[in-house]
Amino acid sequence: MADQANKYPENVSGKFYVDDQCIDCDLCRETAPANFKRNDDGGHSFLYKQPENPDEEKLCKEAMEGCPVEAIGSDGE
Repeated sequence: MADQANKYPENVSGKFYVDDQCIDCDLCRETAPANFKRNDDGGHSFLYKQPENPDEEKLCKEAMEGCPVEAIGSDGE
């Protein structure tokens, strides 16, 4: 389960985030490319844009549920 205390600093503030458990598998970036990007230097994903509509929200939730190491979190805002 993702932990807010360990989220990457480049995540934009808001509901969703990626923490330091990320293994750079690319699932979130493929599932929700409008919201997740890769930190090439760090070798991990981060949330660069919070969802702005119901479709993006759905895709972010899908990415969170599909994450193999549960590195994507939602603080429930």
